[in-house]
Amino acid sequence: MSRIVHFELPTSNVQVSKKFLEEVFGWKIEKWNGPVEYWTVTTGDPSEPGINGGLGGAANEFHGTVNTLEVPNLDETLARVVAGGGQVVMPKDEIPGVGWLAYIREPGGAVLGVIQNFPERSM
Repeated sequence: MSRIVHFELPTSNVQVSKKFLEEVFGWKIEKWNGPVEYWTVTTGDPSEPGINGGLGGAANEFHGTVNTLEVPNLDETLARVVAGGGQVVMPKDEIPGVGWLAYIREPGGAVLGVIQNFPERSM
């Protein structure tokens, strides 16, 4: 069974969104040290229920929150998505130091991220 392990909020103004989310919800938002502009979002104590996420640029063409599920094998999952009537809308791509990520659209239209973390990064 695959669980949601990450969310991504698109924004057209990272600083405005960051200030709002930190002040209103007490979230901790920090710039990710990776090859693209991205901000990590910590929503609470890791010992409590909940998930963390990210704040991305307006480049998210889906214009809404994307929830990401962790899967044991991304290639097998993508094959099952297509066989089940879904569509791969962003092909498998490496996130350096994290894992392999793709976006899919299920037959009803919802977009989901699917990630196979590198073994040392399993969530």
